[in-house]
Amino acid sequence: MSLQNLLNIGRLHAHVADRDAVQKLLASARRNLADARATAISNDNRFDAAYKAIMQCAMVGLWASGYRTATSQPGHHQTAIQCLPLTMEVAQPTVIVLDALRKQRNINDYIGDPISDAALKSCIDEVTKLITHTEQWLKKHHPQFV
Repeated sequence: MSLQNLLNIGRLHAHVADRDAVQKLLASARRNLADARATAISNDNRFDAAYKAIMQCAMVGLWASGYRTATSQPGHHQTAIQCLPLTMEVAQPTVIVLDALRKQRNINDYIGDPISDAALKSCIDEVTKLITHTEQWLKKHHPQFV
């Protein structure tokens, strides 16, 4: 499926981003990563902060590509993550891991299962790599947003 197909079926909307908005969202992702590393709070909240940073990076990729998710529809987090290969050339194995983290976040949010140390470490590791990838991708493909 292409970004244009997702636009045609209403999963995405056209979006015109500007440098300040992209930089503000990327800065927020960095702050969320810092919060995720704060050991004084629970694993659940640290995981939530790290996951939020993943979503913010996915949004940066979509915005820079001229799209945004249709947030009024269920599944917009899944759509954003699954668009990463199309927007920022993120490898499919990474997308599979990020989607598993999305599912873990849903289980925690809606069922209350606690976040394990291993799941938290995985989420922090993945978002650390994703933020770096996002910054490099922007510099290479969309320097107007840097």
